[in-house]
Amino acid sequence: MVCVLTACVSTVALGQVRVVAQVDTSKDIYVGQAFAYMVIIDGENKPGQVDLTPLAAYNPQSAGNRDISQTSTTIINNKVTQEVTKRYVMSYSLTANKAGRLELPVVTVTLDGTQYRTNPVSVNILQPGTTDKLDFEVELSEQKCYVGQPVIITVKFYVAAGADVGDFQFNIPCFSSDSFYVEDPEISDPQARVFSLHSGLEVAVSQHRVVHRGEDFTVVSFSKVLIPKHPGEIDLGAPSVTAALAVGRVRPREPFFDDFGFFGSQKQYKRFAVSASVLKLSVLPLPEQGKPVGFYGLVGRYTIEAFAAPTKVSVGDPITLTIKVGGSRYLKPVQWPELEQVAELTENFKLPSQKASPTVQDGFKVFTQTVRANNDKVERIPPIPLPYFDADKGEYVVAETAPIKLEVAPTKVVTIADMQGTDAGPVNRQVEAIKKGLSANYEGPDVLTNQVFSPLAATVSPGYLVIWSVPLAGLLASALAKLTRRRDPARMAQRRRRLARSKAVKELKAVVATGPRQRQQLLASAMKQYIGDRFDKIAGSLTGDDCYRAITDATGDTRLAADYRDAIAACDASRYTPLNTDVNAKQIDEIMNLIQSIEKKLKK
Repeated sequence: MVCVLTACVSTVALGQVRVVAQVDTSKDIYVGQAFAYMVIIDGENKPGQVDLTPLAAYNPQSAGNRDISQTSTTIINNKVTQEVTKRYVMSYSLTANKAGRLELPVVTVTLDGTQYRTNPVSVNILQPGTTDKLDFEVELSEQKCYVGQPVIITVKFYVAAGADVGDFQFNIPCFSSDSFYVEDPEISDPQARVFSLHSGLEVAVSQHRVVHRGEDFTVVSFSKVLIPKHPGEIDLGAPSVTAALAVGRVRPREPFFDDFGFFGSQKQYKRFAVSASVLKLSVLPLPEQGKPVGFYGLVGRYTIEAFAAPTKVSVGDPITLTIKVGGSRYLKPVQWPELEQVAELTENFKLPSQKASPTVQDGFKVFTQTVRANNDKVERIPPIPLPYFDADKGEYVVAETAPIKLEVAPTKVVTIADMQGTDAGPVNRQVEAIKKGLSANYEGPDVLTNQVFSPLAATVSPGYLVIWSVPLAGLLASALAKLTRRRDPARMAQRRRRLARSKAVKELKAVVATGPRQRQQLLASAMKQYIGDRFDKIAGSLTGDDCYRAITDATGDTRLAADYRDAIAACDASRYTPLNTDVNAKQIDEIMNLIQSIEKKLKK
């Protein structure tokens, strides 16, 4: 592809910038099949801001960016001349829904404050053939639902036994619709494999032999969960799939191969398409009547339970409160319980403002918080409510935890008298003789005591033993308490989130000091590590889409999340290009600014 781009884009004068658009037409393009659309910045080696609004009808999806700049060196008469060609490619995936000559409109690219307009591009879209060897079905678990109610969409692609199918592409319009949240369902097939759609969405695909229409077929199927965002009659479009199907064998034109039929014969593929019926989903609004306080959009059936430890405490002692929410397979919408809205909790307990990130364990979303009783009259942790809408009953329900019994003892108030001890009474001046015959008065050197200080004697002397052992015990207790706090998982996670930004900035600044071949990889690693530390995720398993979802869920800013995802995709893509792509200070500054923007959004 690099050679194609180099040949297609003419060299521009030094210092000039030209922006052009291209479509990869090396292969036929069919209806419903994704094709590559490239914005080429000639004269610069950095990305611009592309306004994709004119291409909205073709569902544009970012396919990564590449710096394909080249440096050539010539030596003539011992004179060394270097020529640098700067070129940057921004790739997108487009999908056409009808056949014919297609005119892709001009798009605007902003680079360093200057706007550039690309050329229009003509593309010929072919209508794929039809065949009875392929079939396609798409089903919805519900035809009617409420806003926020999960609906499962199941896709089934049938291929006749014995048919030779090459690459195939699914076109499911609702997966890229703004009308839904798209979630992963529970996977029941242990043999399911992860398959990436052309839009970048990953699905778990199962494959089985079945009897379909009275004949043997192989069915390729997967499911996703759609959660509608707003009410109304939502058109999900006409899902389809295109596939390359072998229709015969052909011989090459070169006569040399005629003598070797087994060597010269090649399979001939043609593109076919099958479509499912147009899907529509009727989404009902949630009723306003009877909506409980604290309802934030949960639809389905949920359970909530709580545990506390210890339950026998003194005023001010920490109590670990654990809240578990379950009952539904889709727990992502579940938020932190609003403890501050429970009057009995706020009156009788001290609630910290910071909250640890929840975890998902054994089908429950688990929240952990530390609370402290503020008086000895407290007898329980009150019920904690969870309001939700039961779609089956068509009414609001408030689930509650059972109250937790507590025994709270008062804390002793230490007075000055307690610190000083019992007041001294009057001393009788009359010297009394001690029993065993000792006199009250002595004379002579026998009454003198040797007061020479001995360090060895001081270590075992009861008086000195108290003096040095008490501070030492306090020091050891303090060190042990500090060590315990450091090993507390909740504190460790809190500290990791607090230091995520400074750690990421330090790693990004260190990237420049490494070798050129490692910089893009280290840059992507630092960005993923920041998301892992900030949102309690495993950095090593994160992808650009995972980071996008984490930022979107936490900030609600899809544009910021998309910029962060595209930056990671650019780093990952550069690892596989045959040309070296360097990391400059401006690129690192842009990533630091993205991280700073995320931090600002989180503090709002």
